[in-house]
Parts: sequence; C-alpha cells; structure tokens
Amino acid sequence: MLRCVVTGQQADGKSVFVSDGIRESLDLALMPPETEFLRLWGADTTPSLPTDGSPPEMPAFFPPAGGYRFVFFTLAPHSSRTGAVDDLDAAMAQMEAALPEMGKWMEPDNPGMHTTDTVDLDIVLSGEVWLELDDGAEVHLKAGDCVIQNGTRHAWHNRTEEPTRMFAALIGATRA
Repeated sequence: MLRCVVTGQQADGKSVFVSDGIRESLDLALMPPETEFLRLWGADTTPSLPTDGSPPEMPAFFPPAGGYRFVFFTLAPHSSRTGAVDDLDAAMAQMEAALPEMGKWMEPDNPGMHTTDTVDLDIVLSGEVWLELDDGAEVHLKAGDCVIQNGTRHAWHNRTEEPTRMFAALIGATRA
C-alpha cells in the first residue's frame, strides 16, 4: 500500500489537490505472498496541460507507444515462493483482471522472463535484486541502483530473504 496525492487545475487556473489517499496493492494467486504491484498513474497518450487531475485511461499494464505508466512493485523473498495454484484458470483470470495484458508479454517456459515495447526507468528502493538478460547474463542491484531497460528481454530475481521494492516509469516505445 502507498499514499498517492494527485493535483490538478480548476477552470479558473487555480492549482488544487484532487485526491489524497491510500492505493492498495494486489493480492494475486499466481504471485507469492509479499509480491505487490501498484499502478499509480499513466496514460496511453502524451499528456496535455492543464488537467483537472482526473485519472487518465490506462487499460493495459504496459503502455503503447506514446503512453506511460508510473508503477511500484515489490518482489517477494526467495523463500516465499509457493507451489502450483489450485485453480490455474481462475488465477490467470484474476491476474488478467488486475494487471491487464501483462501475461501476453511473459514467457510461459521461462517464468519471469519478458520483453516489452517500453523504455523502463527503474530504481531499487529497498532490498536487492538480480536482473537477468539473455543467456543468463546477470547484474546484482542494491537499494539506490538504477536501470534503464531499453526494451530488452529480462527477468527480475529476488534471491534474498527480504522483499525488494522498486519504482518504474514505463514509457511506451515503437519497436522497429
């Protein structure tokens, strides 16, 4: 859970606080306990100003070219991994409803591995994580480390006993 404050402008141009509240993370059957995804803001088009602060449309988890997302996610500790879910179809439907179209980018034969048409600006806020690219190439990241992910095939791995919290700004790109 995370507090999120949104501002906007009234018709007369006065800046105002539009909302101030707690955003709840998602509890998904396919994800281990302590895994969190928080979609805070985004749009499928370039923003225009001024805005009244109304939430823009962002139907899919990852943005299309010209769109963007503001997200936080927490990777559960390695020890919290669980076995198979009881009802895979229901778990997949739940994930699709909570994180629309995320599954289409994932590689079923390589859990966690995915390639998106985005430039991702990532920062590790707390904990440690390993970023894996093709052929098992990896880098170990700690709190404060940043990654600019340029549409590459990758997976995140938390091999510690503590959750890893990250921020990502996802910018939709066009793949040639």
